[in-house]
Amino acid sequence: MTGRNKQPLQVIQGKGASKHLTKEEIRKREAHETAMRGDCDKVKPPTYLTATQKKEFNMIAEELIKLNIFSNLDVDSLARYLDSKHQYLQLIKDMKKIKATEVVKTDSGKSVTIANDDYPKLIRTKNTLFTECRTAASDLGLTITSRLKLVIPKTENDEPESEFERKFGDV
Repeated sequence: MTGRNKQPLQVIQGKGASKHLTKEEIRKREAHETAMRGDCDKVKPPTYLTATQKKEFNMIAEELIKLNIFSNLDVDSLARYLDSKHQYLQLIKDMKKIKATEVVKTDSGKSVTIANDDYPKLIRTKNTLFTECRTAASDLGLTITSRLKLVIPKTENDEPESEFERKFGDV
């Protein structure tokens, strides 16, 4: 049976919809999510990326790790995103050099404009690469809409509460 995607506990609590969860259910979900998150100790760019892609990989991975949404399990996804992105950008550069139509002279000396047969194939490839990039970016939290769906965990203050705060809360 299909249903909604399971949301992380922090998202549910951030929306204020966790009233139906018992303390035991919350504890179990937290333990499960912690176990599923994965470690960040082996986050390195794969060897098949170029030097430029490796630089970008490190920059993006660092930002995602800061947000607590990236682990060793996501390394290949980020690498595939970067590979698709760089192929897309290269294709765009190449397509700017190619015209969609060509002017050809016929045997009678008349100029006729015809369509470039390769152009539609390049457009389809461009659209495919764009879709790959957009999907991967969304999965990794690289788009604004995908980040807005996340509830980033707040860091706990190490400062102990004062007596006033314990009695009256955050007034």
